[in-house]
Amino acid sequence: MLPVTAIFDIGRTNKKFFLFDEDLREVHREYVSFPMIEDEDGFPTEDISALTTWLQEVFYRILEAETFDVQAINFSSYGASFVHLNADGDVLTPLYNYNKPLPQDLVEGFYDRFGPESDFTTHTGSNNAGMLNSGMQLYWLKYRRPEIFAQIRYSLHLPQFLSYVFTGIPISEYTSIGCHTALWDYRKKDYHDWVYEEELHRILPPIVSTETSINMNFSGKRIKIGVGVHDSSAALLPYIRSQGKPFILVSTGTWSVSLNPFAEGALSIEDQRANCINYMRIDGNPVKAARLFLGEEYKIQTQRLADHFGVEVSEHKKVKFNIATYQHILEDFRPWFHLEAIITEGPEQTVIPPGTSYEYAYHHLLEELVRLQADNIRAASGKQALKKIFVDGGFSDNDVYINLLTHHFREFKIRTTNSSLGSALGAAICISDKQLNAQFLKKNYGLKKHRPFILSLEPATTDSEQAS
Repeated sequence: MLPVTAIFDIGRTNKKFFLFDEDLREVHREYVSFPMIEDEDGFPTEDISALTTWLQEVFYRILEAETFDVQAINFSSYGASFVHLNADGDVLTPLYNYNKPLPQDLVEGFYDRFGPESDFTTHTGSNNAGMLNSGMQLYWLKYRRPEIFAQIRYSLHLPQFLSYVFTGIPISEYTSIGCHTALWDYRKKDYHDWVYEEELHRILPPIVSTETSINMNFSGKRIKIGVGVHDSSAALLPYIRSQGKPFILVSTGTWSVSLNPFAEGALSIEDQRANCINYMRIDGNPVKAARLFLGEEYKIQTQRLADHFGVEVSEHKKVKFNIATYQHILEDFRPWFHLEAIITEGPEQTVIPPGTSYEYAYHHLLEELVRLQADNIRAASGKQALKKIFVDGGFSDNDVYINLLTHHFREFKIRTTNSSLGSALGAAICISDKQLNAQFLKKNYGLKKHRPFILSLEPATTDSEQAS
């Protein structure tokens, strides 16, 4: 049997399972998605029960098939999500959605006690983002759901809960604590004082290194179980371990996160104005990051386009970049689309001119989104002289997105891989002793260079004549 490392990579939309061989090459993958359920307030949330059942079903199916020799298993997932366990180790609450709004008076009271807000952001690397600061979820439960809070024995971030499903051992891990949680103080390299003052540390399990593993016995076979890792921190690892020069990683998915693992020092006031926050490398060092709800907005707008043009929602997957179309758009560019997931000063309603083709409208949408992405990347770059951008995740194989990004960063080297494996591959690296060299991504994952296209000096014409 082929020796492999198994990885569960849990996104908000897709739940993925990968197997990697000893050279960290993908040899198996499968995806699934689950309908959202509702919490006690009727707010949509992850079905943690269905997710747990799927984890166990996939794992034992792979073991029983005896096609692969599973030697280790690890987990990556999105952050800002706690699973709360009672004294019997049972899940106590829904997995509250990080988009669920917090009462404004609760948030104001928090910063009155533990602010000022700018100082708090500097120390924790976490701006005021409601439930996206997972520490605020604990604060909310303590003061607005005290009867539930009193029953909590342990609160586990989602990556560590995935590990708990297989080990039964509650633990905390640095990257999950350090990524926009409002829990960690980067000056002290410890929980912020407010965590101790509120005695939240009592329900947070012992902290272990991201590279920790636990040996478990499954049907007579010993398997290393990892402790899980925040997906954005995991996505950085293949690049950090294989690249010698500084870079920006744009990790795309529901959130597009521009990650600068080479920034130094605390977040400045200028960084805060640009909505930068800190994520964390597995070595505990901060990563300057700028988030954009790009994937969510893209999903909303491609559905709107499908409805408008009377086509299948998957139509966007067929569109390839067209230089003439793009040049025509630039001749008299102004925003068309009212964005719903991203707050902008754009149109109050979407207006697509009559006679516009689907392809043209899609290019126009992507230009609007990529301009926001470009601002996001520049915010994470700051004043550093970075010249290389890696794009990982769902948008890495979007032909229009990549061409437009390359155009907006003509002076940069833009690189993508054939597979959007960053976070899964990073989780495998965490639990592996494999050393990576500069050729690893090119050899195993088809690392590709993207060169900027040249716009014609002649006026553009397209199949969809906007002048008409």
